[in-house]
Amino acid sequence: TLPLGADRLGRDVLSKAVKGTEISVFVGVFAAFVATCIGTLLGAFAGFFGGKIGDFLEWIYNVFEAIPGILLIFAFAAVFGRGITTVVLILGLTGWSGLYRQVRSEFIKHRSREYVRSAEAIGASVWSRIFSHILPNVSHVVLVRMSLLVVGFIKAEVILSYLGLGVRVDQVSWGTMLAEAQSELI
Repeated sequence: TLPLGADRLGRDVLSKAVKGTEISVFVGVFAAFVATCIGTLLGAFAGFFGGKIGDFLEWIYNVFEAIPGILLIFAFAAVFGRGITTVVLILGLTGWSGLYRQVRSEFIKHRSREYVRSAEAIGASVWSRIFSHILPNVSHVVLVRMSLLVVGFIKAEVILSYLGLGVRVDQVSWGTMLAEAQSELI
């Protein structure tokens, strides 16, 4: 009566896959949200202000890009331990750099356009120009990049859970299901 069968303990594989989907999608969406917030804010500040602020943020970006992403994720996972919240934070803190680069370049392009200069001429504050004028005009880049991050973070969560560095073993995830299935196949 179980359409996908049962595991070695007699639990329904289909219900575990559905529950694993819930956890994997949750981690992917919220980690992408964290990375999007970080990358968008840092990219907006670096692109709008430039100068020493832009140089400092570019240095931070280069430090994160110099370290291979998967090694950085593994190092954070080994230090901070397991759990859904930990995985979301680890992926969010390590996955912002690509979005940062795109948002920064869009802000550099838009900051000298006429609509931003007009807003400055009528007395709009710096924060108003960043968040009310430029950010809505670059939001399409942010949304597309965020949707790509969700997919990448779901894959990363599965890999981390498979290796024992992701969600706790007692939680159902696609990665923990793969790890259990591997021992059954052997």
